[in-house]
Amino acid sequence: MLRLLRLLKIIFVVLRFGLDEFLLAHERVRWLRVPLNILLFLRNTSKPRAVRLRLALESLGPIFVKFGQMLSTRRDLMPTDIADELARLQDRVPSFPSAQAIAMLEATYGKPLHEVFRSFDEVPIASASVAQVHFAVLPDGRDVAVKILRPGITGIIRHDVALLKVGADLMEWLWAEGHRLKPRQVIEEFEKHLADELDLMREAANASQLKRNFADSSLLLVPEMYWDYCRPEVMVMQRMYGITISQVGALREAGIDIPRLAANGVEIFYMQVFRDGFFHADMHPGNVQVAADGRYIALDFGIMGTLTDSDKHYLAQNFIAFFQRDYRRVAQVHIESGWAPADTRVDELEAAVRAVCEPIFDRPLREVSFGRVLLRLFQTSRRFGIEVQPQLVLLQKTLLNIEGLGLQLDPELDLWKTAKPWLEHWMSEQVGWRGLLKTLREEAPYYATLLPQLPRLLHRHLANEAANRGDDTLHKLLAQQKRYNALLVLISLALLGILAWQLHL
Repeated sequence: MLRLLRLLKIIFVVLRFGLDEFLLAHERVRWLRVPLNILLFLRNTSKPRAVRLRLALESLGPIFVKFGQMLSTRRDLMPTDIADELARLQDRVPSFPSAQAIAMLEATYGKPLHEVFRSFDEVPIASASVAQVHFAVLPDGRDVAVKILRPGITGIIRHDVALLKVGADLMEWLWAEGHRLKPRQVIEEFEKHLADELDLMREAANASQLKRNFADSSLLLVPEMYWDYCRPEVMVMQRMYGITISQVGALREAGIDIPRLAANGVEIFYMQVFRDGFFHADMHPGNVQVAADGRYIALDFGIMGTLTDSDKHYLAQNFIAFFQRDYRRVAQVHIESGWAPADTRVDELEAAVRAVCEPIFDRPLREVSFGRVLLRLFQTSRRFGIEVQPQLVLLQKTLLNIEGLGLQLDPELDLWKTAKPWLEHWMSEQVGWRGLLKTLREEAPYYATLLPQLPRLLHRHLANEAANRGDDTLHKLLAQQKRYNALLVLISLALLGILAWQLHL
């Protein structure tokens, strides 16, 4: 019954805001437009379709707002007008009653709230789609922030996502552009991210990993997680004191070097992506503060991105080629990586990439829109049959967030000059003799365990060969084993030397 009522509400909102035009574009049902317009003569369809879509999502509640936010980052799938309008959605959701928050905490810990916290601020400091945050003090006097999931949010999400999937199937069937936009795939991706955000133990683990990656950093602060108080539905972390990064005037009054802060933000991004392959993927202004000493403070770790070594290497080559305006190398990297079809003409892809990127160089950030650049790159990708890689979707979203933060802090920031030296240094560490030594150091413990077993394994292999081929070859195989053993000794000595060097370092 609950799902039926929710479905009826969605249908009502769709008709009220005239969103049926997305579905009735198909020739099979286009004839329904006229009777619907007659029956629903009171609805207002004078506003552009993108505006009406945004208003409809806002009226349907926080999960649909969050879905709209995610859609706004998929400029490879969304028409330009819709992506631009959905980007205006703000995650400002009314808080749930404090009595519910307290009841949930007491049920979680199995004791009265005053036995868990010395004090607890019943007025939430922040409220979002799936959780809200309260300040509190632990019994030992430490100031903390307590993040609490919305009561019943799991069931609400399950019902809403199921309805979104039904809508996606209808869109693919009725709308001419439905299959190309892959709505089912988009919703499944959205469901995965929501599942991650609903487990606050996972978020606490994300924060802990990021904190280790930036231990003793002069650029970034990450709150400490208090594991004794963390549960899947409650997360307790160190309370951070800082100025929201969007308050540029307050930052200046606090004596923060704004241009330096902007440059540090770029460096933090590249360190997360290329050094660690683990990055904060929700860096909107509400999740970033600045400490009194000028360091960034990261908050809200529900959405994190990861990259493999091959992803990082591919991206670094692309970025460096972009910075050097070597568009032919960009085209070659796409083909070599298999992202572009093998029969793609390098010169044609090179010319297309040049047309997108050349106009943006030598301009300050205020004159460059990554949103437009990414959109044109997506259009170029479709033309050459290049599929946008799923693992890079969050990275694209983060790049757009970085653009927004950079524009607020320092419109004159030269993003290319700031990033290029760091990337070149990183590449020098990955390739050539430095990269070889690094790989050997990482693999040395494994080979130190494997090497003592190699003579025995080799002897067993040669004995099996002799049994299969006859006794007359035994002497030849034994002589071959002696040569192999000598080679193994040399390799062992080299690897042991590397292991000793690693332990010394």
